[in-house]
Amino acid sequence: MAAAPGTVRPPSASTGNRIPVGILGATGTVGQRFIQLLDAHPIFYIAAVGASPRSAGKPYREAAARSWKQSTPIPAEIACLVVQTCDPQHFSSCQVVFSGLDSDVAGDIELAFLRNEFAVFSNARNHRMDPLVPLVVPLVNPHHLAIIPHQRSVHGLTRGFLVTNANCATTGLVVALKALQDAFGPLSRVAVTTMQAISGAGYPGVASLDILGNVVPYISGEEDKLETECAKILGGLDQANASFVAPAGLRVSASCFRVPVVDGHMESVMVEFVERPPPAPEKVVAALRAYTSQAQTLRAPTAPPHPVVVRDEPDRPQPRMDIMEGNGNAVVVGRVRSCNILDVKFTLLSHNTILGAAGSSILNAEIAVAQGYITRE
Repeated sequence: MAAAPGTVRPPSASTGNRIPVGILGATGTVGQRFIQLLDAHPIFYIAAVGASPRSAGKPYREAAARSWKQSTPIPAEIACLVVQTCDPQHFSSCQVVFSGLDSDVAGDIELAFLRNEFAVFSNARNHRMDPLVPLVVPLVNPHHLAIIPHQRSVHGLTRGFLVTNANCATTGLVVALKALQDAFGPLSRVAVTTMQAISGAGYPGVASLDILGNVVPYISGEEDKLETECAKILGGLDQANASFVAPAGLRVSASCFRVPVVDGHMESVMVEFVERPPPAPEKVVAALRAYTSQAQTLRAPTAPPHPVVVRDEPDRPQPRMDIMEGNGNAVVVGRVRSCNILDVKFTLLSHNTILGAAGSSILNAEIAVAQGYITRE
């Protein structure tokens, strides 16, 4: 028998001392992934869910009845929660909100939650290039969270802050680039061609007549995101931890394609190093395999054991076979070889709705707890 609907999930023996969180955009593709990944999470539990006014007032199981597309059923504790509008007053039981909102509405809503002292983890593009907002890929630059005290000071906050994820295709790319930058020094040029899954377009997403048996050589705004976000992520902070410093001379050129794959973004990457002579392919492979992230050092619960997994087979990685490496939070690289135009080229694969979306937000929040930016109340 289904539990009676309720507006919030109160603390109980089952929630223990875990931190209560809310999900914004809970009925969408990314919101659903948040709900799936946070089920039985050791640090967080979902206390409230929010969506558009047309879903508000309905139990989640009813609001998401037609749109739920995950491989696991809606968790029973969430199915009975009554969906709220995305207004801070409805999330007073939460310390943290994870936003899966579409960029058309995310900007003002996320700022409202920030001003009301919530820790906000956003997947939308709206605030990524804000000079006060860290753009964090958890396997690459969690040290950028050090700008949070400055962000709080500017906004007059004591507990709240805003952190954004990168674009889903940027995320997988920068993990590999960071491994190479750490091992061999600055990169000068990167050329990338992406083959992006349809789940990246949300639900209902790309029309079937446009994508079945077809490839679409354009994704609105995607190439610009790849070309601009990499520099902010791969850069650092100034000595005062008050502004971001981009790596000098890095140029990225991107071409983005939508392909008929459900999950998993493939990328064909060419890289040029500042270092001369450049590293040989076998050294590149060794550097990718040896790369570790701060998320592992902090023992974040969902950090993959290996941020980058290198496959030696000539026909790997493949979405069907490799997408869940590291429970969807690892990047899989293959076909590492010399490049006749730049220095080295390779293929990479990342899960666009786990590492490229909800998984990154959750891992960012785990790191924020480990670093003391979020405390249990």
